[in-house]
Amino acid sequence: MPLRRPCTVTALLCHGAASCALERYFLGASSGLTTLAVQDADPPYGMVFDAGSSHTSLFVYEWDSDKENDTGVVSQNLSCDVQGQGISSYANDPPKAGDSLRECLNKAMKVVPAGKQREVPAYLGATAGMRLLSSAADQILAEVTKTMQEYPMAFKGAQILTGEEEGSYGWITINYLLDSFTKVGEGEGSGAANIFGALDLGGASTQISFMPESSVMNWNETSKFTLYGYNYNIYTHSYLCYGQNEMLKRLAKELIAESSSSTRVDHPCYPKDYNETVSLSSFRTSPCTNQSDPRLILGDRNVTLEGRGNASGCLAAIKKLFNFSSCGQRQDCTFDGVYQPPVRGQFIVRQIPSSHLRGRACPRLSSSYPKENPERLPKYCANANYILTLLLDAYKFNETSWNNIFFRMKAGSADVGWTLGYMLNLTNMIPAEPPARVKGHVPSLWAAAITFIILTLALGLAALLLLLWV
Repeated sequence: MPLRRPCTVTALLCHGAASCALERYFLGASSGLTTLAVQDADPPYGMVFDAGSSHTSLFVYEWDSDKENDTGVVSQNLSCDVQGQGISSYANDPPKAGDSLRECLNKAMKVVPAGKQREVPAYLGATAGMRLLSSAADQILAEVTKTMQEYPMAFKGAQILTGEEEGSYGWITINYLLDSFTKVGEGEGSGAANIFGALDLGGASTQISFMPESSVMNWNETSKFTLYGYNYNIYTHSYLCYGQNEMLKRLAKELIAESSSSTRVDHPCYPKDYNETVSLSSFRTSPCTNQSDPRLILGDRNVTLEGRGNASGCLAAIKKLFNFSSCGQRQDCTFDGVYQPPVRGQFIVRQIPSSHLRGRACPRLSSSYPKENPERLPKYCANANYILTLLLDAYKFNETSWNNIFFRMKAGSADVGWTLGYMLNLTNMIPAEPPARVKGHVPSLWAAAITFIILTLALGLAALLLLLWV
């Protein structure tokens, strides 16, 4: 749905919709005018489903009528968590994937005014969980499409994002919400200090996106965006199977494979007195853990993981999940031979509660953090060591650059995930041109507009004098 051209300040000074309509006639899209965006209609809405590996969430956005520097002031009107696991978990029963969305869709219909619902662009983007599926993915997308098309909205499609798209859209979201794009000064790249990098740690994958120094850039590894008249070359990379949930599965499989016991295995990252029983068949459900291993036959037997609360043992086990040796001595390499230029600037990290890092020492977590969710506590030590290994050893943050990392889930009222950037991109709500820049005007159109305004004012003044005379 193309966005309606907003009224400019000139039309607002003329007071009324008729003046706005006349202005659109004189200064239509062909004039190339980037207006000061002040909407003459109700605020636009948009909705996006984030179909992640472990859960699905719906976000409904609203843009206020007042805008500054041609950027929308966005508010997140609704954040709805879909019950159950991610849509990828319905590989054996795809229709349930569509049905799972109904509760949140019904809530969204109550948030958006009835008269605006059919104009609302609606999207579903699936991430790493669906990237890990094969043939079942298309059927799941077909079912969620069928469900969303039953609702009175402008459904625009359901698709699986690449890891690089997920990282790039997250980068756009963060800098849009923090108003970074409009703080860029004259000259390409001069506002790099205002641009934030984005780090996202999901359930099945992790992404990093930032603007490196141009002198160290490998131009084959960049994504280019033109936003508000400035070019941004960003490095972005996604690591599939390195999200928190898949990391925990890979860690458990590795510990079992190395153990001499077939039924009870020490887990250095779990707290003491905590046990977890897993079936070896569960490792077959993910491509991240389904690879053949001569040390371990993935049968149906159960294995009990017994917590030991061993901080140094946990860190050593976590580091074995990364292939750092493939980089040799190269500083422009993370792990698995993946190129990355040196990190630069400030970063926003999403989905990493600070309590994860507090739990790195693997204490008796239940007594140390009695107010935390008891279901998540046993995983804190593993997650903390994993996060710090990823940031320090892989991404190569150091004592200085660590101070540039900020852990945030929201900016203002909106989540800092990829969904907002995804919708902004697909609806073309971020212009390529600079804000408030006037270009390519046809002189005759401006002359006609100015003449009309002068004549209108003159006629109004004449009518007022006649009334006073009578």
